[in-house]
Amino acid sequence: MEAEPYQDIQYEKDKATGIVMVTLNTPKRKNAMSPLTFLELFWAVEAMEKDEGARVMILTGAKDPDSNDPTREAFSSGGYFNLAAMAKMREGFKDQIDFTDIAQKKLTLKMWQFDKPVIAAVNGLAVGGALTLCLSCADLIYVSEHAWAQLPFVNIGIIPELASSYLLPRLLGFQRAKEIMYFGERITAQQMFELGLVNKVLPHDRLLPYAREMALKLIPPGGAWMAIRMVKRALHQPLLKEITEALDRENEGLNQAFGTEDFREALKARMEKRPPVFRGK
Repeated sequence: MEAEPYQDIQYEKDKATGIVMVTLNTPKRKNAMSPLTFLELFWAVEAMEKDEGARVMILTGAKDPDSNDPTREAFSSGGYFNLAAMAKMREGFKDQIDFTDIAQKKLTLKMWQFDKPVIAAVNGLAVGGALTLCLSCADLIYVSEHAWAQLPFVNIGIIPELASSYLLPRLLGFQRAKEIMYFGERITAQQMFELGLVNKVLPHDRLLPYAREMALKLIPPGGAWMAIRMVKRALHQPLLKEITEALDRENEGLNQAFGTEDFREALKARMEKRPPVFRGK
């Protein structure tokens, strides 16, 4: 295996097959994604674009080394915006991050135009941006039987991102999408499958082996890799304008929402472990 040095993710390429494992690798915070995580995911896509030997990405979450309970695994608990963590960022990295790009336009557009296949292997909880990352950036989504998802954005006074405001209504219909976005209720693995958000639910110990099996069917000798890349371009390119506009609207809304009393109240309520009392301001 060939590995690249990263801080928040792990990038490993199997030279024999061209399968690249990209692992969200901060298990002590349930693989929550910081601005650095999103930047490193952008770098991972860039690395694969430059490397003809890198043929398909499998995206998953690291297992907590101190736990053997598969029901408590995390793909990612969503966004992680910790000032102390930002202070520890390597010199020069902050200059590459636009902190007003809360919707992750840079990464989303990069992955939307990335023509190599991306498989998400969701090994546990996928909260907020973790689910929207899969919906906007993965071609195929396979989930563990123990996985569950949630879009709790409105519950903390903000709005969804990663172009999910455009994609989710088109996957589910407007009424169901609004219900999931407005109330932020937990969605089980089976419900995700029934809603059409994921391709397959698997026994936990079969998730990664199955993702690899599917990856091998997308690349030579098992799959017509060039044709698959052309199909992906043909499917994605006509929607690029709409995806871009959705990200711009999301960024506008998120930057506005982060300055509201309701958002500050939601953060305070979380710290005090109580329900928030919103004022609509």
